[in-house]
Amino acid sequence: MVRSPRSSSIMETDSPQPSALTRLLHNVWDTVKVLLVSLAIIIPIRAYVVQPFFVRGASMDPSFYDGEYLIIDELSYTLDLRDPRRGDVIVFRYPKDRSQHYIKRIIGLPGERVVIEDGVVTVVNTDYPTGLRLDENSYLDSNEFTDGSVNMRLGANEYFVLGDNRDRSSDSRAWGTVPREFIVGRAWIRVLPVARAGALDTPTYGGLAAPGETANPSPAIAN
Repeated sequence: MVRSPRSSSIMETDSPQPSALTRLLHNVWDTVKVLLVSLAIIIPIRAYVVQPFFVRGASMDPSFYDGEYLIIDELSYTLDLRDPRRGDVIVFRYPKDRSQHYIKRIIGLPGERVVIEDGVVTVVNTDYPTGLRLDENSYLDSNEFTDGSVNMRLGANEYFVLGDNRDRSSDSRAWGTVPREFIVGRAWIRVLPVARAGALDTPTYGGLAAPGETANPSPAIAN
């Protein structure tokens, strides 16, 4: 039997309609599903790929100022897509208190010897056994002076780090090297302030061998 349009309309009117509570519960469940999917995507990204950090303090002036908002690349080091390089600005867990995160620049690589004397930073490795003065003019103020007297050999998984604002930085000169496993990642993108936003580059050092080719790791020695 074919129903007339009128009888069909009556049938639709008589069909049960969801209550306000049912509609509310459906909307809540849809929202929860969106949140769960978002968390399933965001949490692994935050934990293993990239992570936001705010700069605190003046130890990296003028490269990074207090309050600047950075995105940290965690994936490259975690998956060994690239090794930490000389000049990389890294975020790491402070060796004396792992609950704190520090931001510094890598100066010395595993197996090298770092010497600081009379304000001059010298790197000694297999390519330059008598040492090569590190040219840091691309990121240090012209009047910046690297204080301290250091003669330190790095172990197989150790990095020597310094702040760009040498007078205001607590770094490897004071508390020693950073083990590889303490490194969270490298500063990748500056988000804020907008006027300084953009991708961050690792400086090159004329005369030095490419990062990762400077020296074969050697056992740590007393410093």
